[in-house]
Amino acid sequence: MAAMLPEYFFRVRENGAFVFRVDTENRQRRIDMDQIAAVNIRNGEIKPHGGRALSETDLAQIKTWMQERRAVLAARDIDDIKRAVDHLNLTAHWAQTKATDDQLEAVTDDLLLTMHDLRSVLVRKKADRLMKCNKSE
Repeated sequence: MAAMLPEYFFRVRENGAFVFRVDTENRQRRIDMDQIAAVNIRNGEIKPHGGRALSETDLAQIKTWMQERRAVLAARDIDDIKRAVDHLNLTAHWAQTKATDDQLEAVTDDLLLTMHDLRSVLVRKKADRLMKCNKSE
């Protein structure tokens, strides 16, 4: 093969991944993927597949992937929120410059309730952080 393949492949799923060991060292020179585990990112659980025992190398690779995956998901969360802020700004501009009365009527209540809920959560969380900061001083 022209390029080296990784030793492990992680098929991502909503709450983790299925872990496969990649094998190209066979007589047919084809790629074989043998599932060795299932991983749950939320609770950190690693379940060996098919009653097999995972080696220290397997576990180290899986734990490294889990750590990297959590970092990717956290970065995506922040990026999604920043995009939401941009979208709220675009929505304000749309409402002010382009929206018809009928369009505004269709979305105003939902937007107002959503923004009220968001504001309540943000104010409460900000107050909690300020209280923690004042207690530690």
